[in-house]
Amino acid sequence: MARVEVAAGILIDGDGNILLAQRASHQHQGGKWEFPGGKVEDDEAPEQALCRELHEELGVQVAPHDCQLFQHIVYDYPDKQVSLRFYKVLRFSGAPKGVEGQPLSWVNAQQCQDYTLPKANTPVLEALLKDWPNSKPLSSV
Repeated sequence: MARVEVAAGILIDGDGNILLAQRASHQHQGGKWEFPGGKVEDDEAPEQALCRELHEELGVQVAPHDCQLFQHIVYDYPDKQVSLRFYKVLRFSGAPKGVEGQPLSWVNAQQCQDYTLPKANTPVLEALLKDWPNSKPLSSV
């Protein structure tokens, strides 16, 4: 089974809320909430894939140099193997919206634990919350 390469973005608004997107029910891990992003194509760097995915899924503009690697997780689900790179998005332009019809939610950092995330996202959320006092709200241009 080939490992799927994924890039995901951690977007934080000026009030310190984190953006989560809900996966469609027909998708792998359907119905769960996640940091938005998607698959890395063969000809893309992960940062480029993240910028493309955030534009396609959220309608926002992000430059690769505004993506800072936060954590790289390799996780094996029973039916899929994934390599996930989570980036803090330091700057973006536009107001995020669910371009593909997916629900979005700006969530207080502590309330993220109340949302059901895929198991591969759990260590990222834990690391983010552990570092939370040092996490600065990101800027929207």
